[in-house]
Amino acid sequence: MFGFWGTKKETNEPPAQNGWFQKIKSGLTATRNLFSKRVNDLFFGGGKLDEEMLEKLEEILITSDIGVSTSLKLVDHLRQLLKKGSINTPEQLQEALKTELLDILSQVAKPMSVGDHQGLGTIMLVGVNGTGKTTATGKIAKLFHQDGKKVILAAADTFRAAAIDQLEVWAYRAECPLIKHAHGADPAAVVFDAITASKARQADILLIDTAGRLHTKINLMEELKKIGRVLDREIPEAPRETLLVLDATTGQNAIQQAKLFSESVPLSGIILTKLDGTAKGGIIITLADEMKLPVKLIGVGEGIDDLREFNPDYFVTALFEG
Repeated sequence: MFGFWGTKKETNEPPAQNGWFQKIKSGLTATRNLFSKRVNDLFFGGGKLDEEMLEKLEEILITSDIGVSTSLKLVDHLRQLLKKGSINTPEQLQEALKTELLDILSQVAKPMSVGDHQGLGTIMLVGVNGTGKTTATGKIAKLFHQDGKKVILAAADTFRAAAIDQLEVWAYRAECPLIKHAHGADPAAVVFDAITASKARQADILLIDTAGRLHTKINLMEELKKIGRVLDREIPEAPRETLLVLDATTGQNAIQQAKLFSESVPLSGIILTKLDGTAKGGIIITLADEMKLPVKLIGVGEGIDDLREFNPDYFVTALFEG
């Protein structure tokens, strides 16, 4: 089996033998210490499996950046299982919690829709500045290129000259052509030229990096809509992903960003970056439960191979293991 960029998927291997699982496990160390360590201390600390334990669990969930609504839902389900007599031991309680988390995450674990098709496909990355959009754009370009795909990059974040320079470095690393205009140019014009170049060179993937300045929110959203209209007009038949890049270190603020962008842009999924740099990894559970947005990719490091498809089984196992 292969991922969207052609790298071997290792989902059939036992987690302990899988390098990507080990990377996730290491990356989730801070989250695991905040969340599952306290959960396990609660479950296996000799206390009774009663309402008091559930109330303490609720507090742990909420303070681990799993939202209030999601936390209440999880605890209420466990409460019902306790009342029915389906849970009688700490081990059963832990497994029931893991099952619930896996159920939430499995519903949004969906692969990329571009890459395994004939003709041009587009991926536009959106999000606020600092989330890792440009870096993610470059990493995805490199991975597609390694799979033998013809990739073109569009530097549509013309608001920051540094973003254009940064993407130019990534284009060089990925050995992919970059379409750019001068700092301050019309982003939609950059995308138009990138589409023209993609058609002329028979490219497989057009990757579009966009601006993310929230202090001019209205202008930003109008720019994104204008880019969308250019894509609709010039390549209406092309498979398209519009991915929201979120920084896991922002915790609950990621929910507000997701709501803001989803109001203006037809999002097809999210990329959650910097999971290795935070204890707030539980935010992915809230995003999945509240926003219902597919989680396409997660990042747990700075390396080229540290951005990959989201695997809910690996995530939940890594969250508790160790």
